[in-house]
Amino acid sequence: MKIALGSDHTGYRLKETIKKYLNKHNIEYTDFGTFRIDECDYPEYGYKVSMAVSAGECDLGILIGETGMGMSVIANKAKNVRAVVADTEEEAKKSRLLYDANVLCLAAGKSEKEILKIVQTWMQTSFEGGKHQHRINMISQLTGL
Repeated sequence: MKIALGSDHTGYRLKETIKKYLNKHNIEYTDFGTFRIDECDYPEYGYKVSMAVSAGECDLGILIGETGMGMSVIANKAKNVRAVVADTEEEAKKSRLLYDANVLCLAAGKSEKEILKIVQTWMQTSFEGGKHQHRINMISQLTGL
């Protein structure tokens, strides 16, 4: 599994925490930035991560912004990307089980402990398939994405 990581300046520190977690668990990743805490624009990093997932260069993506919502908006513009904002472990789990979310968007205001629990749950949960696959196919058909 290979993870695409990205954040704006508000999520930079949490992105660095997630990188430590991934390193500890020998999970491959590519960091698409930002690489500093200076103010920057989230769409640039959301776009890079979503394109890496869309192209199959990375299996999953994780984005961190002030609320995660803007990251979700830009990520969902890419073909075959299903980005969600998850604020709890339960939301993270359901996003994978029911929607096969392949990009996780997180709010920078969470604690490191909370974020790592959400990330761990999300990465360890598999898509349920069945009727949910039909619905994902329908979304792709209706949107052309």
